[in-house]
Amino acid sequence: MAISLPIAAEANDLLDRDPLALLIGMVLDQQVSMEKAFSSPYVLAQRLGHAPTATELAEFDPDALVAVFAETPALHRFPKAMAKRVQEVCRALVQSYDGVAANLWADVPDGAELLKRVASLPGFGKQKSQIFVALLGKQRGVCPDGWQEAAGAYGEPGCHRSVADIVDAASLEQVRAYKKEMKAAAKG
Repeated sequence: MAISLPIAAEANDLLDRDPLALLIGMVLDQQVSMEKAFSSPYVLAQRLGHAPTATELAEFDPDALVAVFAETPALHRFPKAMAKRVQEVCRALVQSYDGVAANLWADVPDGAELLKRVASLPGFGKQKSQIFVALLGKQRGVCPDGWQEAAGAYGEPGCHRSVADIVDAASLEQVRAYKKEMKAAAKG
């Protein structure tokens, strides 16, 4: 399975083949649409002329990275904060995982450890971490023992709660309906 968002085919392809792009999309998936968040790694690659590595982004001049994020159209509605967050995540990857995003989940012994590793990244609270664990399990085949439990409700089979469950237009609509329902419940 692969994420299938209504974004450029090239953007979906990048998410499928580049673990760092997928992780950056997840970092950016807040206060913007899923389409915006997960297409931005492709736009970033276009602006840089290549898909960047975690090491490259970790070492990038912070002001220059903000400028890349802020270029019209901005990669996020908060380009300065998100450029900083992406750089922090890349620095954590360099420090703990040899600068390779896939090492974050490589050889993980169980779901609890996977969740712990993801949650250790800057900006990854409980919910975002559980969604990313579900995304890895459901769409990347990263399924160590206990991954569904670690992902909480997001790991349940057949649910449509997050980007982890989007594989086509119908599932996207189901996720949107679920999110709308949750927002209404939170307000009420």
